[in-house]
Amino acid sequence: MAFLFGALLGLVLGVGVVMAFARIENSRAEQRRQLLKWLNQELVKIWPFVNEAASELIKSSVEPVFEQYKSFILASIHFSKLTLGTVAPQFTGVQILDSDIAGITMELDMQWDGNPNIVLDIQTTLGISLPVQVKNIGFTGTLRLLFKPLVAELPCFGAVCVSLREKSKVDFTLKVVGGEMTAIPGISDAIEGTIRDTIEDTLTWPNRIIVPIVPGDYSDLELKPVGLLEVKLVEARDLKNKDLVGKSDPFAVLYIRPLSAKTKKSKTINNDLNPIWNEHYEFVVEDSSTQHLTVKIYDDEGLQPSEIIGCARVDLSDVMPGKVKDVWLELVKDLEIQRDKKPRGQVHLELLYYPFEKQEGVSNPFAGQIQLTSLEKVLKTESNGYDVNQRKNVITRGVLSVTVISAEDIPAMDVMGKADPFVVLYLKKGETKKKTRVVTETLNPIWNQTFDFVVEDALHDLLIVEVWDHDTFGKDYIGRCILTLTRAILEGEFQDTYVLQGAKSGKLNLHFKWTAQPIYRDRDRDQ
Repeated sequence: MAFLFGALLGLVLGVGVVMAFARIENSRAEQRRQLLKWLNQELVKIWPFVNEAASELIKSSVEPVFEQYKSFILASIHFSKLTLGTVAPQFTGVQILDSDIAGITMELDMQWDGNPNIVLDIQTTLGISLPVQVKNIGFTGTLRLLFKPLVAELPCFGAVCVSLREKSKVDFTLKVVGGEMTAIPGISDAIEGTIRDTIEDTLTWPNRIIVPIVPGDYSDLELKPVGLLEVKLVEARDLKNKDLVGKSDPFAVLYIRPLSAKTKKSKTINNDLNPIWNEHYEFVVEDSSTQHLTVKIYDDEGLQPSEIIGCARVDLSDVMPGKVKDVWLELVKDLEIQRDKKPRGQVHLELLYYPFEKQEGVSNPFAGQIQLTSLEKVLKTESNGYDVNQRKNVITRGVLSVTVISAEDIPAMDVMGKADPFVVLYLKKGETKKKTRVVTETLNPIWNQTFDFVVEDALHDLLIVEVWDHDTFGKDYIGRCILTLTRAILEGEFQDTYVLQGAKSGKLNLHFKWTAQPIYRDRDRDQ
C-alpha cells in the first residue's frame, strides 16, 4: 500500500496536465499508448523525489489507519524503516470513464514489482516486540482518480478522489528480523490481515482518499450512509469440526467494513456443529451497489487464538430494498483463493435493507401504490422512505397461523421402506408445542392442519418445525426447518417449500398468515 500514497504525490499534478489530452484521445489506441509511455517516463524521472517525500507522509497517514484495523493480538504497529525503493510503478492502461461539467473520472491500470525497504515495529498484546520486514511486494490493480469539482483556475480541478476500482492483487511476504515468524502462533496471519484490511477498506471503491488541491469544502465527496442493513444470524449447519476431542465451539464475526467498531461478534455455542444463534445486527451501508457483507465462523479456543472454520460473502446489490432475503451460504476456507473444496458447512442469514431515501431507478416497496403491511405503515415516512429510529421502537406482536400442508420425499424409516410421519411446531421463545396427526406408511404425507401461535416479539423469534417418525415404542427424529418470522410480517400471507435440515431428503410445504398487533416499547420504562 505504501507506494500508492507515495506515487500520489508525483502523479496528481502530472495527470492533471495531461487530463484534457487524455479526454480527447481516449478512443484512439495509438494515442493512448503514447500517453502511457509519457506517464511512465515522467514517473521514472520523478520517482526518487516521490520516494524521498513519501516516507514521512506515509508514516503520518498510515499508522493511525493501522490502529483502526489491527487484530486483537496486536497492541500497536509502527514504521521503523520505510523507503519505496528504486523501481517505479508502471501504467499499463488508461481510460476516461465519465466526463461532465461536474468532474472527470480516470482509471489507470498499474503494475508494481518493487524493492522497498519496509520494517514494521510490532508490539503484541503479550508484551513482545517484533521487528517485521515486509518483502517481495507485488501489486496489480486499477487506480481510479476522480477529479472533482472542475474549477476555473489551474490545475482546473478542486480535489482528487483516489481509490482502487476493485479489490486488487497485493502479494508480499513477512519476515521477523533476526527471528522466526512462527515464534508466536497467529502473529503472521494477524499482521497480514491488518495490512490487507487496511488496503481494502481505505482504498477499494467506494472508499476513497480525498486530496484537496484548491482550498475549499469537499465534504460532498466523502462517503456517506445511504441505508441500513438488518442481519439476522439464524444458524449454521454441518460445520467442520476443528477439535480432536468433542466438537467445535463456534461463534460468528460479521462486517461490511472490517473496522473493529463496526464488526459484530455473536455468542459462542459450545460443543455444537449445528448452532442456533438467532441474533440480530444492524450495519450502516454507504454504497449498496458495491459493498458486501462478510461472515466468518470461528472455533473458540479459549486463551489460544480462535481457528477459522469457514467464511462467506453476500453482495448487497443482490438484496432488494425492503424485501427479506433468506439465504444459506456455503462456507469456504478463503474468499479470495478457493482452492480448498472440502465442505465446511453452511450459515443461514436473513437480510433486510432499508434505504434512507428513495433511490432513483429502484422500486421502493413503501411506495403509495403498493399495499402496506402493518409494520410498513408504522415505518413509512411522507417521502416514501424508512424511519429507522421508529423501527427500533416497535415490538411486533400478533398471531401467526401456520398451515402444515404436506411433505415430499421424506426418507424411509422402517424395514418396509415407509414412515409414519408427524410434525411438531414451536416458537423458540415460547413453551407451547403443537403437533399434527400421524400419517401412516407414506413418504409423501398430507396433513392440511392449521395452528395459531400468539407471538410477543416476532422480529426476534424463530419458528422451529420438526418432522418425526412415529413408532410403537417411541419416535425417531427425521429433520427440521428453522424459520424467521420477518417474511410473514412484511408480506402478511404466503406459501413456500422448505428443505428438511438433517435429513437425507425431504421437503415441507407450509402456508403462513400473519395478523399483526404492533405496539411500541415503553421508552420511559426502558430508560
